[in-house]
Amino acid sequence: MTPLTLAIDVGGTKTDIAWVSDVGDITAIARIDTAAAGPNLLEEIVNAVPRSKIDDIGVIGVGCGGPMSPGGEQVSPLNIPAWRNFPLRAALIQHFGCDVNVENDAKALALAEGRFGAARGISNYVAMVVSTGVGGGVVVDGRLLDGSTGNAGHIGHIVVNPGGAPCGCGVRGCLEAEASGTAITRMTGRPASEAEISVRRRTGEMVGRAIASTASLLDVESFFIAGSVALGYGADFFGSARATARQFAGLSFVSDIRVEPSGLGDRGPILGAACVAWRSLKP
Repeated sequence: MTPLTLAIDVGGTKTDIAWVSDVGDITAIARIDTAAAGPNLLEEIVNAVPRSKIDDIGVIGVGCGGPMSPGGEQVSPLNIPAWRNFPLRAALIQHFGCDVNVENDAKALALAEGRFGAARGISNYVAMVVSTGVGGGVVVDGRLLDGSTGNAGHIGHIVVNPGGAPCGCGVRGCLEAEASGTAITRMTGRPASEAEISVRRRTGEMVGRAIASTASLLDVESFFIAGSVALGYGADFFGSARATARQFAGLSFVSDIRVEPSGLGDRGPILGAACVAWRSLKP
């Protein structure tokens, strides 16, 4: 029997678990309410996988919010208070007894965008998630950037509104504090999905500011954005993000910034988790 790839996408709102084939076919197993699970999140993940299939798992890939230590040995996602310095990789190895690979969820999305999505054939791009939180994965010269501790790509913590709303990282005015679903709910008193057009456009503007800075710093022109906020706000969001990015990026080499929806829709995060698993496999 061909070993199975188990993909786990751990988000601040929901956690998805699925089997993923090497051509991107997805067979869902479960969706868990992350906040409701609280400190029992790991137990619910483990219990969601059929015991009859555990011996067939070849490798596990996990996308999880950050920050985290190298290799995802310890994760401290800002939107999951129950997990602080949580030994996620070791815990999953203990329960499943197979190879486990953990990566930041937005970096995982970047891998999937390049393999299955809108970034196929592109060597320099940024994949972003604008959802409960805001994150990014950076690919330069065909290589996913890791950084000193594996945390490269935290575009959600670029300051876009100095002195603005407080962020979970301790700074004010970060993109995540101004444009995430959590921030929008806090600012409006309503679910982010019910935001008015002015809020949707402002959200795009905040994201566009961060994109302009990132493009100028990295010499990258292509940005692909996923997540329930970005995709849910649609043209209002993307039009504003695109216009603002071009307004604030004045250098000639970033004059044609491309800001587009992810080519993977809501499949991106779970495909990204699978790509994290495959990246670890030897040719």
